[in-house]
Amino acid sequence: MKKFFQITILLLSFSIQAQDNKAKDLLNKVTTIIKSYDNIAIDFKYSLHNSKEKINQDSKGNVTMKGNQYVLNFMGVTKIFDGKKTYTIVPEDEEVTVSAVKENDNSAITPSKMLTFFNSGYKCTMDKIEDVKGRKIQYVKLIPTNTKDQRKEILLGIDAQTNHICNLIETGKNGTKTTLIVNSFKTNQPLSKNQFTFVASKYPNYYINKID
Repeated sequence: MKKFFQITILLLSFSIQAQDNKAKDLLNKVTTIIKSYDNIAIDFKYSLHNSKEKINQDSKGNVTMKGNQYVLNFMGVTKIFDGKKTYTIVPEDEEVTVSAVKENDNSAITPSKMLTFFNSGYKCTMDKIEDVKGRKIQYVKLIPTNTKDQRKEILLGIDAQTNHICNLIETGKNGTKTTLIVNSFKTNQPLSKNQFTFVASKYPNYYINKID
């Protein structure tokens, strides 16, 4: 009986290892295809819910990315990153905050990194498969390896045909669930020359707040 349990445990460990490898291979495919595009334009829906705290928040947004440059529109605020500086435009306050980003600052969070954040700091395994409007969505479960991380787990939904990220479901240790659903994923779009350039003349009455 003891040998039976030992064999069962051994087979289970092999199965888990195989699932881990499949998950890593799939995430590598996602990263490779994301990096192959000249630019990416995404429309998304964002939801945050915590039944205990009675928090329910739903928002929509869009982002256009090229390399590490981006224009993000979310919750009434526009962020432009030209590769060196971030311009945060808040129409409600008629204010633009300008902050510099160090070239070697790997900790800086950008929308492009949000599509490849899973490459380190997580234990990954294959999870459920769902059929969404005729598309097969394969989920990968990500568990943060840092015990201080306030996130319990992340489910990353990947279109099995395109290897594009379809959605992300993040569950916090405090019960907060954050969901990001990609409504539109376009690639290699024609972009204007000044797509990622802040043009001050468009905001003549705005206060410019520069942060070194």
